[in-house]
Amino acid sequence: MCRSEKKRKESAYFFRRELDEVHKKGRRDHSLVPEKEEISIDSSWSILYEEKSSPLTEYAAEDLQDYFRKSMDIHLSLQNENAPCKIIFSVMKDSGKKEKSFFLDVKENTIEITGSDEAGIAQGCYYLEDMMNLREAPFLKKESQWHERMFTPRMVHSGWGLDQYPDTHLNAIAHAGFDSILLFVTAPDKTTHGFMDFNNLIERCEKYGLGVYFYSYLPSYKSPEDPDADAFFDRSYGSVFHQSPKAKGLILVGESCAFPSKDERTNGRPNPCNIGDEIKKKGVSTQDDFSLSIDSRPNPGHFPCRDYPLWLNAVKKAVHKYSPEAEIIFWTYNWGSAAEEARLELINNLPPDVTLLATFEMYEKHEKKYPNHRMIQTDYSITFPGPGFYFRSEAQAAKKRNLKLYAMTNTGGRTWDCGVVPYIPTPFQWIKRFKEMSKACGNWDLAGLMDSHHYGWYPSEINECARLYFRTPQTAPEEILRQIARRDFGKDAAEEALKGWEKWSDAINSYNVGYEDLAGPLRVGPSYPFIFHPLLFPVTSHNLDYPTTPQGAGIRWIHPFYQPEQVRGMSNCGRRIVEDIKIMGEASRVWDEGTLLMEKMLEKVPEHKRANAEKIVGVGKFFGNTIRTMVHMKKWWFLNKKLEIEYDPVQGNALLDEMLLLIEEERKNVLSTLPLTDADSRLGWEPSMDYVGGSWHLQWKLFQLDNLVHTVIPEYRQTLALPASTPSPAEKQ
Repeated sequence: MCRSEKKRKESAYFFRRELDEVHKKGRRDHSLVPEKEEISIDSSWSILYEEKSSPLTEYAAEDLQDYFRKSMDIHLSLQNENAPCKIIFSVMKDSGKKEKSFFLDVKENTIEITGSDEAGIAQGCYYLEDMMNLREAPFLKKESQWHERMFTPRMVHSGWGLDQYPDTHLNAIAHAGFDSILLFVTAPDKTTHGFMDFNNLIERCEKYGLGVYFYSYLPSYKSPEDPDADAFFDRSYGSVFHQSPKAKGLILVGESCAFPSKDERTNGRPNPCNIGDEIKKKGVSTQDDFSLSIDSRPNPGHFPCRDYPLWLNAVKKAVHKYSPEAEIIFWTYNWGSAAEEARLELINNLPPDVTLLATFEMYEKHEKKYPNHRMIQTDYSITFPGPGFYFRSEAQAAKKRNLKLYAMTNTGGRTWDCGVVPYIPTPFQWIKRFKEMSKACGNWDLAGLMDSHHYGWYPSEINECARLYFRTPQTAPEEILRQIARRDFGKDAAEEALKGWEKWSDAINSYNVGYEDLAGPLRVGPSYPFIFHPLLFPVTSHNLDYPTTPQGAGIRWIHPFYQPEQVRGMSNCGRRIVEDIKIMGEASRVWDEGTLLMEKMLEKVPEHKRANAEKIVGVGKFFGNTIRTMVHMKKWWFLNKKLEIEYDPVQGNALLDEMLLLIEEERKNVLSTLPLTDADSRLGWEPSMDYVGGSWHLQWKLFQLDNLVHTVIPEYRQTLALPASTPSPAEKQ
């Protein structure tokens, strides 16, 4: 453990202070001097913009002035026409360039930022900040060229707290390369967390050049063919845009908007949880109508029903009545496992003005990587860069129909590969995805991104590399990452940091996870409990309540009892878990090699960069410990399954001995994680679940492990002891 790590202990939510500090202090290295083709900015410069500029342009000017003051130790004036050197803002509405583009002209005494619109000016300012941050000095290379975004919108959920958007976080989002935010909506001015003034949020976003997209949790229990459908859709969907007509659009996904489809290939129900009410309405019992309780057909939310186009037209009609420009985005997340013929039939019949959104990596079949081990790619993972066959097929279909195409890519840097870290620290693996996304832009006109789901985002080398790469002219992402490493770790440590990142990237590329991993040990990290499988009344139970805070909704997404899913197309669990232990055990070993490189690298990091560098390495160490917990959990599951059917008491006790050794290994793993969560308040926290994997939960895990050692296992040993009057199997022979 590093010396500063021993001293530092952060209180809960301290990370928000760092998240709110968009312009970091002390970025400038005063020992540096400009190179031949660089200009140097000093306090003689002034920022100029037109008197009647928009609030966004004024904000951009004041924000850039604040950047120079805090990060570069330079005080620039605003609107000083007599200044010898100037940064000049202007707008060229008829540039013919994409929205949010900018022309940058850097000369000896003048920097001109010409935006295709006001948002383009702000993007030009952020680009200047990025270049000077990487250079660690107020020096810029001379250039004269247009810069265009590869993707817009880039939509992201809050990393500050689910559906929580203080101005400081909106500012951070704008600087991080995103141009839109996502909001879960259940009714007009209502989110999953309660009341919110949507129009106030939309107005505050406009100041930072951000749009607002609504993610629908709106009622959807009517068929568009019902007699009162128009009134229902107007009340459910139209009312939201009647109240907030300036919202950019509405995202619709099957599981959140399932309607009573008439497609005979489904059970036709709007939502499985409504089955009780449906039975009551029909006035029958499950004894009278078995299909109400036993029906193998999928729910309409999980199948590409033929009548989704009718439903989409009904939603669109209700929304466009009040907001004609609002975008209707249809996400096919839930039916990648359906037959390609059914999926493409739906896409071929979608309304032409609907935007198609597809998940980039999901549903890919991995069957050639390892013998005897077939896996289906889970959602929200960077273990596979993508694109998957499901995305490719739908992108090609969208291209043929000239439908606008977006992708869910997680390029905010977060996935479910570890639910409670701020980002997944495998940059070379992310670079593979970035390059494939660039190809998708060229091949299939991929235009916009959903960069995160409710787990939000956090500033990191991942999203910094993405925003600098996702623009023209392009810079090789490997070169961007090298510059980031030099800035964050110092020139003497950068190469070793890159080697450590490469090891971590190789490790995550070597395995594929199951849903039981993403909803289990990977969701909360080393806090994930070891539950004893044999039911030992009244000592044990499978129904362990995973502890959560009142403000967290985590229990929905955490499955405390580890139970692998048997999915069609995947190897059976018994074989798969054995292979997982080998494959992921090797991945854990490679990850540890990367961690050793990173820890050695810290010795070369300059003192003023040390605290930030330690946090970066701490994220990697936490992730490595999470992989170890996942491997331990698979071993635990396998030992429990063997124990439950073991007839021989000697073999049963031997299995319990193996369990005790495994518990001790996991205990060491948890203890090595505690200093990390003490030092970094972001570790163990997730926007929708709150704290579910931090120091408190690690202490709870230790208590739970001790209970296994001192109570549960000794109790079970007693069941293996044969009564004195009963002959053992050996004696019978």
